[in-house]
Amino acid sequence: MAEAQRVLRGLLADVDDEHVRAPSALPGWSRGHVLAHLTDNARMFGRLAEHALRGELVPTYEGGQAERDAIIEETAGRTAAEHRAALAEHTGALMSVWALAKAEDWRRPVSFRNADIAATVFARWREVWIHMVDLDLGVAPAAWPQELAGHTLDFLLSRLPSGVRLVATDVDRDWESGGGDAPGAAAEVRGGVRDLAAWLAGRVPGTPPSSPNGLPELGPWPPHPPQPAGRTA
Repeated sequence: MAEAQRVLRGLLADVDDEHVRAPSALPGWSRGHVLAHLTDNARMFGRLAEHALRGELVPTYEGGQAERDAIIEETAGRTAAEHRAALAEHTGALMSVWALAKAEDWRRPVSFRNADIAATVFARWREVWIHMVDLDLGVAPAAWPQELAGHTLDFLLSRLPSGVRLVATDVDRDWESGGGDAPGAAAEVRGGVRDLAAWLAGRVPGTPPSSPNGLPELGPWPPHPPQPAGRTA
């Protein structure tokens, strides 16, 4: 995470207001929207961890998806300097909360995906690297750490039809979704591990993966399980 945040800070160092207002690689979102999301994502994970360390389980967003979307819209129009400051503030606060966690604390439950604090670290890792690509400021999936690419494939494997096998051509590893046959779907998709991860994440890979029968259609992003009501854990 520290490395991901270092790369993101460097990427944003010379960004100006015009850059922030320009479209991102995500349809309908400016770069300001992406930065607003990254900033509030850090705030949200910090809030969840802070409560979890006190033995409290609170909703990811008290107002649900509508609150999340409203925060992004309200803060997307910040200046470049304001975005940098807000991101640094909430990222620093998040890292400080995580630094308080002892070994046994990482398994404390949080409402995000009905998981634990440790899972939010991996989620933030994905968020930062994937959305750096969306900022369209020069970071491509080729820059992703190999471990991040492998983890992303693990996380997004459910987007594939059952029985499809991914074969990384640059590392000694493969993945298979579900089990059984997948009629009409590609039996095997091959490519570099970062290219496979980018494709599965809905981003543009440097070299598109290939399959003899054509690439299978991807399903939706893994859904969030229903959130429990806030309670003391």
